[in-house]
Amino acid sequence: MKSIFDKVSRECSKLVTTSYSTSFSMATKMLSDNIRQDIYNIYGFVRFADEIVDTFHNYDKAVLFEKFSNDLEDALEMKISLNPILNSFQETYHKYNIEKHMVDAFMKSMHQDLYKQKYLTPEEYKDYIYGSADVVGLMCLKVFVKGDEKKYNELKDSAMSLGSAFQKVNFLRDLKADFEDLSRTYFPNTDLNQLDEASKQSIITDIEEDFTKGLAGIKKLPLEARFGVFMAYRYYSKLLDKLKKTPALEIKSARIRVPDYKKVELLTRSYVKYQLNLL
Repeated sequence: MKSIFDKVSRECSKLVTTSYSTSFSMATKMLSDNIRQDIYNIYGFVRFADEIVDTFHNYDKAVLFEKFSNDLEDALEMKISLNPILNSFQETYHKYNIEKHMVDAFMKSMHQDLYKQKYLTPEEYKDYIYGSADVVGLMCLKVFVKGDEKKYNELKDSAMSLGSAFQKVNFLRDLKADFEDLSRTYFPNTDLNQLDEASKQSIITDIEEDFTKGLAGIKKLPLEARFGVFMAYRYYSKLLDKLKKTPALEIKSARIRVPDYKKVELLTRSYVKYQLNLL
């Protein structure tokens, strides 16, 4: 029975989320149970695509990515895939009428990671972030508003800003690995060999502007989604605070993270704010 396969597929997507990201899985658990699985399904898909281009160094990444892309196209068209991650994603894709151009934009940015190492202009940078992060935020927003197009259009810009903020924080946090291990430079007009405090502050200011726009949208989300997204916002804000206090040279030499006990503390404080209607 396909229902059993679909259940197994959903469990696989949940397992990918909990295995790869403690922070994201913690935030997802704060979502209402009637939308939580669909966020797992989206995360599993984007995570696997990202893993192909970022970590499978002992394999032909281009061949793997092409196969994954072809399997994705088949899954969306046939509404089934023997890849359980793609099978669960196609279910969410069709359930919420996610636009194909969002998926295409995401895959385009992931494909760029196979060959593009420098983003020299603000336009290139913005285009990459739109595909790698903004559209993921939009896919999640489709789930959060459950087909309410008016609400979706109202929150679209803030969802993109939040996606951008999360991605830019990731870039700054992973600067050492991206630059040294993958030879990638995402920030335009920034010499990572000579990263100074002024350059770091310029990047942080840009992220803070995105966070301000994103938080305004979080406050207008449906109740089923609001606290979970706020939790993710709080985690990334805390990470940005740590990066802000870390000297530029240290960011280049170490990966900054928020310890698990701090994540639990963030969860507790965020819940109190939420319950007191301070969000």
